[in-house]
Amino acid sequence: MKSNRYPPGPNGVLLAGAAREFASERLAFITECRETYGDFVHFRLFNRHAYLLNDPDHVRFVLVEHPELFQKTPLLKKNTRRIIGNGLLTSEGEFHKRQRKLTQPAFHHQRINAYGEVMVDYTLQMLSDWESGERIDIHHAMMRLTMAIVARTLFNADVAQEAAALGEAITAGLHHVTRRTTQPLALPDWVPTRDNRTANRYIHLLNRTIDRIIAEHRSSGVDSGDLLTMLMQARDEDGGQMDDEQLRHEAMTIFIAGHETTANALTWALYLVAQHLDVERRLQAEVDALARSAPTIEDLSRLPYTEMIIKEAMRLYPPAWIVPRLAIANFELGGYHIRKNSVLFTSPYTMHRHPRYYEQPERFIPERWTSEMEKALPKYAYFPFGGGPRVCIGNGFALLEARLILATIAQRWQLVLESDPMPIPEPVITLRPKHGIWMRAQLRQTQAHLLTV
Repeated sequence: MKSNRYPPGPNGVLLAGAAREFASERLAFITECRETYGDFVHFRLFNRHAYLLNDPDHVRFVLVEHPELFQKTPLLKKNTRRIIGNGLLTSEGEFHKRQRKLTQPAFHHQRINAYGEVMVDYTLQMLSDWESGERIDIHHAMMRLTMAIVARTLFNADVAQEAAALGEAITAGLHHVTRRTTQPLALPDWVPTRDNRTANRYIHLLNRTIDRIIAEHRSSGVDSGDLLTMLMQARDEDGGQMDDEQLRHEAMTIFIAGHETTANALTWALYLVAQHLDVERRLQAEVDALARSAPTIEDLSRLPYTEMIIKEAMRLYPPAWIVPRLAIANFELGGYHIRKNSVLFTSPYTMHRHPRYYEQPERFIPERWTSEMEKALPKYAYFPFGGGPRVCIGNGFALLEARLILATIAQRWQLVLESDPMPIPEPVITLRPKHGIWMRAQLRQTQAHLLTV
């Protein structure tokens, strides 16, 4: 046992500890903690002890080896449940295991592969509306595209008419949850503040949309093989089914999480490619070599560089930038005694930029993702989808979607960065560009004929 009671870390102020810095400058704070204090950092958030872990073995301990020692943090769980209910992201224990088992078949690789054609078709529909020289907020475009894909593939629904309002509602919800989790002294939900009234209005819109989709499924009586139909029909070992409320919770969770993370990954990937002409040229050469009008599932083995770009974008800008856990028992880690009710933060953002595991960690270098590099990389030095029993259930779906969309866009269009000032990463629940990313869409002359194919 080490002689120091706590690992090194910022002292903070008397009552709040480091709460103000953590709430206002989250990325800068955790980056400085790693750079200044190392791989095991201690700080206080008011009266709660917190630890930032930047060692892959410690990440594995929390997420994989001993998940029974941890739960989601109370404030995050409480405020997230207000938006999405008690779904896969927020449920705990045996109930979470049951729900995940009921949901898992929808994300089997064979079923995911069947979604590929829809992903490409919806991307082509989006691109057909672009005009050469048009100025586009690529973050907004990716959000609408991935929302439409999730609605169609997983719920067999069309949300085109509601897309703008739903996007606004989800953005407001993410900001609301972030504020409530970083400002624990905020007024209760029932107090009619402007923030609470706005949140209630958007929550009502989201619930109404999901309820409509569920009702349409029930009234049609058609088994289209989508996730929602599977959830309606799923039974556990005791023959129990989800009621409509739980069905809504799971559908809401997958609807929001299923498009939010992929849209952010694609946004940052397109931004990074636009900044690096050598990467852009190599990407274009790869997609131009496809002997067909648009990428398909069968082409994925011929798109290794496209996959490298996605992996590198998620290294620098992981959509799930931090993973907090509450200790529900005392334990020892790294030679320190960690007490019950402490919060442990594992952060893909800081881990993915650790110079011990990545040469030139701040640079965008897709070529680093060779098979040899991945074999040598310690497990959980890279974990954009989390890990263990709560690893993202849709990670295969997300990777497939990101590769097909990026390849389809690159085959037809060149995107020129126009954001001024440069985009600022905003760490809400996911890592978004704060004011979007504006780009000029230019039709690639060598590929213009594809628009008529």
